[in-house]
Amino acid sequence: MNFVNRHFPDRDETDRVSPTPAVPRQHKWPLRYDSIEYVALCADIATILFASLVSTLLYQVQNGQAAGDLSNALGLALVSAACLVCLLKTRGLYRPFELLVLRNQIRAVCLAWTSLFVLIWAVSGFAIRPGSSQEAGPLFAAFGLGLLMAERWGVRALLGRGLSGRKFASTNIVLISDQPLSKNAGLSETLAMHGYCVKGRFSLPPIGFGAACRRRLTARVVDYIRSSQLDQVVVETNPERWHELRAFVADLRVLPLPIMFVPVGTTSELLRHPTRSLGSAVCVELQRGPLTPLECATKRTIDLVGAGLALTILAPLLALAAVAIKLDSPGPIFFRQQRCGFNGRIFLIRKFRTMHVLEDGPVILQANPVDRRVTRVGKWLRRTSFDELPQLLNVLDGSMSLVGPRPHALAHDGEFDKLVRNYALRRRVRPGLTGWAQVHGCRGPTPTAVTIETRVQYDLWYIDNWGLQLDLVILLRTPMEVLRGRNAY
Repeated sequence: MNFVNRHFPDRDETDRVSPTPAVPRQHKWPLRYDSIEYVALCADIATILFASLVSTLLYQVQNGQAAGDLSNALGLALVSAACLVCLLKTRGLYRPFELLVLRNQIRAVCLAWTSLFVLIWAVSGFAIRPGSSQEAGPLFAAFGLGLLMAERWGVRALLGRGLSGRKFASTNIVLISDQPLSKNAGLSETLAMHGYCVKGRFSLPPIGFGAACRRRLTARVVDYIRSSQLDQVVVETNPERWHELRAFVADLRVLPLPIMFVPVGTTSELLRHPTRSLGSAVCVELQRGPLTPLECATKRTIDLVGAGLALTILAPLLALAAVAIKLDSPGPIFFRQQRCGFNGRIFLIRKFRTMHVLEDGPVILQANPVDRRVTRVGKWLRRTSFDELPQLLNVLDGSMSLVGPRPHALAHDGEFDKLVRNYALRRRVRPGLTGWAQVHGCRGPTPTAVTIETRVQYDLWYIDNWGLQLDLVILLRTPMEVLRGRNAY
């Protein structure tokens, strides 16, 4: 019997229950989709406990020690597990759709484990008496990280298999909707994939239904649910009719079941964004910043330490380059030029002077392979990218970062903004001394729209996929790219 009724008169036929179609029985896992987050969380704790105990036992066997007290190893593992789980939980990385993105999971686990382990181990060294568990610390760190990554791979594989094969234990629901069958077929498919079994369907009357119609619908829903074994009630409708729906939901409070609301229509797009608390108000996060405050602080710390060490180590070479520039041609040692940086702020970039001219106006000619403006010393500095090293001072003063999109001269920046869509999105992070585009050969001049568009694509990918591991990869690949000398002149 079709539950969708196009007419909603006051007579007793407003809603009818659609019987569940017969489906072939298939083997289900004893796990509901709603429990995946907690299962993954417990799996992390068990993995860390197992890694700690096994690492301690292996260390004792390797050193010819008898199996001793494992309480220290157990305590250290519990502290490590609690810190890791709390960190990943606060970032929402245990949600099922996040568990399916293996790359993000591996990156987050590596970062959290390596950063927390050193701190936890240092603190626990004072709180726990010395023993084999502390001495087996490096083995525990490596073995635990390997097991956590293997576990993430297994969780992703099982979750994907469960969704594609509809293996999750059934959650019996009743669906109340104002959408025709042809439109909520997508919802039915999604519910079935996640283990929700629609046992009955009721249709909501059109907007403006009266109290009598609402009471009849409520009575039918309540009678059906009380005579069936159901777990949830799902209501699918447009949020714009919430003022009418509120009274209907209030009548359903007599049922001891959770009531879930699935919004449809244009207003539902707003509810797809994450929400946050702003005092007593609830706000919707329409756009997330590219980096969280913790990530910004971490990246800034790495910039300060890296730039300080680089300047200290390279100081003799920088001094030699300064002397060579001064002896080679008249003019200043450093070349300063206005560039567009983070959030569109203008700053002065520092470079070793490599040309006879100091262009910084509305028209700037890009360098070419046989450019007569380049000095003899400047030719070598540009080929080795050594002329860029004074930008370490920009990193220290905060106008640049070690890794990020390369800034362009203001004259070129305005042109590129008109040529390439989303070009301005590069300014959401600090410009860098090197970047993802540069290690892929996108260096030097940008004579065509295709070259700048390719560079922008690399930059935007970097911003969307930022991580400490990615920064480390770029920093390690930069010297190799400099040696290759692609587009450097």
